[in-house]
Amino acid sequence: MQITIEKVHTETFSMPFFRFGHGNRTLVMLPGLSVQSVMGAASAVESAYKILEDDFTVYLFEYREELPYPYSIRDMAKDAATAMQTLGLSDVCLFGVSLGGMVAMEVALLYPELVKTMVLGSTSANVEGRYSVLEHWIRLAKQNDATGLYLDFGEKVYPPAVFKQCRDMLVSAAETVTEEELAHFVVLAEGAHGFNVLDELDGIHCPVLTIGDKTDAVLGKEASEKIAEKLKDKPGCSLYMYDGYGHAAYDTAPDYKERIREFFCKY
Repeated sequence: MQITIEKVHTETFSMPFFRFGHGNRTLVMLPGLSVQSVMGAASAVESAYKILEDDFTVYLFEYREELPYPYSIRDMAKDAATAMQTLGLSDVCLFGVSLGGMVAMEVALLYPELVKTMVLGSTSANVEGRYSVLEHWIRLAKQNDATGLYLDFGEKVYPPAVFKQCRDMLVSAAETVTEEELAHFVVLAEGAHGFNVLDELDGIHCPVLTIGDKTDAVLGKEASEKIAEKLKDKPGCSLYMYDGYGHAAYDTAPDYKERIREFFCKY
């Protein structure tokens, strides 16, 4: 299926997005940190999440095109919310992974009317103590070492067997990375520095499924567990932990998409 890349234009920025599916519920996906735009993988994303198409109309938003500096997670959340409002979206099922999960939490805190229910994948409400991985990636990006960045990124987010299989593909992809893309990556990665909404999570009132992995080498398994602990007494909130699928369990765990579909359809 050919996916059309669209743009939402607001008074202050433009944001690429694509949509797929034909269900009567709205699901918004906020992607994690990537070196190159996820828009180039639109067809692959649609194929991977085909299980959602009958129940949902899915929107995947990129980060804004004209990045300010600095650009905090809260700034990213405000922009994501503005994009949703501009398109007339509300009461959405919100799915954020990694950096996108941080943005999703801020959206739910700042704009509760936009979020009906939420899935947080491989993310953290407090990056203190786990920022060293991002710092290393930032150094590699600033050195214009795209190959080193792609390889370290892949090794950290994927299980060893998956990383071994995709190593050559990562090296090839690194050859196409531009300096502009590396600079864009740095701004987004630095935006997570100091991010901490752990003590604010009481302000989230929608059902939340937190999904992590015990072998997450980027943010650690404790990140998901801490979110779930803060939300455990709230109706509809739960935790599911994988073991062995890595930070990118949202890509590598075979039942991940069915799990989030079942959760969103429940509420």
